[in-house]
Amino acid sequence: MSRRLVLSGILLLAAACKPTDDPPAPAVSPVAVPAEALAAIDSGTLMSYVRVLAADSLMGRAPGTPGEDKTIAYLTEQFKALGLQPGNTDGTYIQKVPLVGITVTNSPTLTFNKGGTTESLKWRDDYVAWTKHVATSASLDKSPLVFVGYGVEAPEFNWDDYKGQNLAGMTLVMLVNDPPLADTSKFGGPRMTYYGRWTYKFEQGAKHHAAGVLIVHETGPAGYPFAVVQGNASEKFDLATPDSNRSRSSVEGWISLDKAKALFAMAGQNFDSLKAKAATPEFQPVPLGVTASVRLRNNLRTVNSRNVVARVVGSDTAHRDEYVIYDAHWDHFGIGAPVNGDSIYNGAADNATGTAGLLTLAKAYAAMKTPPKRSILFLSVTAEEQGLLGSQYYATNPIYPLNKTLAVINMDVLNTAGPTKDLTVIGLGASDLDDYATAAAAEQGRKLRPDAEPEKGFYYRSDHFNFAKEGVPAFDPEAGVDFVGKPEGYGMQKRNEYTESRYHKPQDEILPDWDMSGAVEDLKLFLTMGYRIAEAQKFPEWKPGNEFRAIREKQMQAPASAPASTPAPAPASTPAATKP
Repeated sequence: MSRRLVLSGILLLAAACKPTDDPPAPAVSPVAVPAEALAAIDSGTLMSYVRVLAADSLMGRAPGTPGEDKTIAYLTEQFKALGLQPGNTDGTYIQKVPLVGITVTNSPTLTFNKGGTTESLKWRDDYVAWTKHVATSASLDKSPLVFVGYGVEAPEFNWDDYKGQNLAGMTLVMLVNDPPLADTSKFGGPRMTYYGRWTYKFEQGAKHHAAGVLIVHETGPAGYPFAVVQGNASEKFDLATPDSNRSRSSVEGWISLDKAKALFAMAGQNFDSLKAKAATPEFQPVPLGVTASVRLRNNLRTVNSRNVVARVVGSDTAHRDEYVIYDAHWDHFGIGAPVNGDSIYNGAADNATGTAGLLTLAKAYAAMKTPPKRSILFLSVTAEEQGLLGSQYYATNPIYPLNKTLAVINMDVLNTAGPTKDLTVIGLGASDLDDYATAAAAEQGRKLRPDAEPEKGFYYRSDHFNFAKEGVPAFDPEAGVDFVGKPEGYGMQKRNEYTESRYHKPQDEILPDWDMSGAVEDLKLFLTMGYRIAEAQKFPEWKPGNEFRAIREKQMQAPASAPASTPAPAPASTPAATKP
């Protein structure tokens, strides 16, 4: 899940990247991918990696636990065994990522008070809250509650839910997602913008110096049930910052819909009526005349977590300092609250499959007799589930300059249900990377399709986004929905089953009916994309009108800063990576 974004006034990605049913034929040179690389991608290889990564022995792969140590050791061993070179300029496969872990140690009651009337909310059942302050405690002490609608300030849409009011020291109650408008020229219509993401809501609290922020959970607009929110009752991570995160609101959290309605009734208001008013540009903050009190006691620890980086050095000495990145997050939630007697959150689909895909692609590139002209970086990032922290750290502290980075191809949950006639691309139409994907898909007899659930804001929920906001063209694929030999609606049925029954739960385990043949096709498509990008005459670009285009253009005009130390390339007479 995406969490921190410094661009608080970010524009709508989807509006600038509207997909079309029939994209124009791409001007992509059909460079042949080495046959030995394509042959290296198969279901057996992929599942051999998944079985290790999703095993109970890795303890759910949580950052800062023995499960991280085991995961990092395994990934490093595999990259070494494949013959890939260390990805860090210090000669290691590790990029250290400094994190701070904060765990609420009590089960605090959140109390709403109006006059002599109180409403007590039970920890985890009715609400979940935390603090990002690096402190042993955090609290709200009779903080006035103010309903600020969707909490959005979007000047390009002439939208301001705050109307210039001073809300310092208050606790803001907000709705999740974007304002639902009939006018689809504002916000994203059915597509969630970053304004709708919970991360943006908490950033708004900090911007307005609020003491606290409480988001009202609704399953439809959020895109997941309250059980997913309850997972936040465990340890929370953030990147270590000089101010110990004191710029954040003291308390951030969610309340259930039922308790939100009870709060509004306590305030003499009707939730549904105020929600309807919040969907109008005339909306103004509504003081509820109710105060909130809670005290969180925290356990603190610093964690030196790790990204794992490995590389195949390009064969062209003039271009081997330029990179195509494949990324996937290795982390999940570790050991947590039991669900149906199981407490290990294995994260088999999310994201043992993506990490296994990263290793499988590494094997494919290692099998090449001659690597592509440019170098390939395999980046396995930490703390995605804590807010994309590992990718945020790399994107803001890159080992190799971002203006020497051509593209990022992200893998987060591979297809486990068999072959498809399509491939879903989140933000389809954003950049030239979609042209490469269209050409590769066509060679497989497949098509690209836009996100089937744009209202859930998936573009802001995976690691590619940290690269996109820094200007690097980033590709975010998902499984297709038109399954070969399956009835219409089968794909959405499988997606819904996963979201409702296994997403972010211990039940995300390898299932007997998994069919990885579709994932194999997808990986071959990603291989084809990355290889052709690495062989291309020019860097891919964002499409005209995309909000990241200007960032990239400015970035490309700046001189590239050299890595901390220049890595020694492989001898010109031998491939950078050889098959073991």
